[in-house]
This record gives sequence, C-alpha cells and structure tokens, in this order.
Amino acid sequence: MDTITLAGPLEAKLEAMAQAGFSQVMLKANDLVGHPQGWEAAVAAVKASGLRGTGFQVLRDFEGLSGHLHQYKVDIAKTMLEMCAALGCKVLLVCSSTSVHASGDVDHLARDLRKLAMLALPLGIRIAYEGLSWGRHINEFTTAWDVVARADCPNLGVGLDSFHILAAKTPLSALDDLDPAKIFLVQLSDFMWQETRTFEERMATARTYRVFPGEGVHTAEVAEMVLKLDALGYQGDYSFEVFNDDYVQMPLPMVCERARRSALWLAEDVMLRGAPLPGQMRLHRAGNAKITFESHH
Repeated sequence: MDTITLAGPLEAKLEAMAQAGFSQVMLKANDLVGHPQGWEAAVAAVKASGLRGTGFQVLRDFEGLSGHLHQYKVDIAKTMLEMCAALGCKVLLVCSSTSVHASGDVDHLARDLRKLAMLALPLGIRIAYEGLSWGRHINEFTTAWDVVARADCPNLGVGLDSFHILAAKTPLSALDDLDPAKIFLVQLSDFMWQETRTFEERMATARTYRVFPGEGVHTAEVAEMVLKLDALGYQGDYSFEVFNDDYVQMPLPMVCERARRSALWLAEDVMLRGAPLPGQMRLHRAGNAKITFESHH
C-alpha cells in the first residue's frame, strides 16, 4: 500500500496518508488552488511530506472544441501542466468531454489530444485519457483507446477507471485489446447497486457513493479487472478513487484504514501473494505497481 489521496485540509491529508503507511499521493487541482497560502505553498507542503505524486487531475472538456473555446481550453491546459510539473507528477489525467459544444469527430478529438500531448512532452508529463461513463461522445475505455491510438503520441495513453467500466457495462474482455505500455493509470472503486441506468445516475453515484474495492457488489468484477491487467503486463500505479459523502463525516485516519484494508484485500486475496508491511506493498511480479487512494472526505 503506497499511495493515497483524501479531500480536506491538505496538510491533514498528507499526515493521515503517511501515518497509514502510504508513500504516494494522487493530487487534484483543488488541493493546490484551495490552499489558504496559495498553490505554491501547497506544492511545498506536498514536497515536504515525502509523498510521491502519482498523478494530477483533472483536465475536463478539453477535446473537440473549436475557435475561442478551443483556445480557452488550451490556456487552461497549460496552467494544469504547469501545476503538474511543479508537483513533480508525471501523469495528467484528462477525462472525456461532456460539453454540448464538443465535436464527436474522432479525427478532431485525436488532433486535440495530440496537441495536448505535445504541450506536455517538454515537461516530461504523460497524458492519461479516461472515458467518463457519461461522456458525450467517448464514454467507454474502448472508444477512448481508439482516439489514443489514432493520435499516436508516445506520451498519450489511456486511464482506466473500474467505476466507469462497471457503470457502462463494458466487457472486461476488451482489456485484452489494449497495449499495456499505453495504460498510464488505473483507478479502482466499487458501488453498492448492480447498475446505473442513466448518465445522471452514473454521475450521482460516481460523485457521492463509491466504495473501496472489496466493499461493494462488484467485488468479483474488480478482482477480474486487476487480474486481467496483471496478466496483460500492466506495471503502473493503481489509484483508489472513492468519492463518498458518508466518508466526509468520518475522521481521516478511519477512512485511511478502510483504504488500507482494501489494499490488503487486493494483495492477499486477489493477487494471492503475501502482503509485506504498509509502504512496501507491490501488486505485480515486476515489483513496481503501487496503490493510490483518493477519497472525497
């Protein structure tokens, strides 16, 4: 168990993460811009904590726009990349657009993502493109992969999120079609009902009622996803992205302990390997996959 992200005062989050045995942190733009002493102070706090930044999120509604809207989003992207680089994060998460103004033309989407990747390249940042399950045109990882493949940039890949895969009912067998070297981040969570029938229900569940892997009703599917990625050869980071309004009412250490139990479940029950002490857990044979926990707290 190596990485964790919580919502709440940044310094309190970082302390809770370290005490729980995590060694990485998945950071959000709000962690920086919401800091009372400014975003530079937030960067300094993260660096002083000793936690490694797994990634930075999230750039929204970037691709498929034209004219002044496109230029506006390019400026926003440059700022996001600047903050990402300042934190020392190597991955910027970009979610598929929900904008009514965005084109669905695959070539247009690929062209915009290629432009973003080229902006990130000099900074040593990789772009992980994630298909939101309520995205306007791209709402599954399969179509996100099609756009990434068409863009064909070395630092552009996909971000996978188990919630969106489960909500959209995308067959896990489709993971076999991915190039593991182009999977830049994997986010894990579950939820407490079997299906989300509408985009609105998916959004509400995703933003307020996710639970940790092993806690929900899709335990078998989450385990199958992790095992498939392992067999495919994925060696990157895992992030627990668990937005849950109930956890907002719980002390940070208690939420961290839930994350710790979930990480142990993945290592001991899913991967069927002995789990070392917190801060040393590895889920892959290659020994370099790590777990991030992000919770709306």
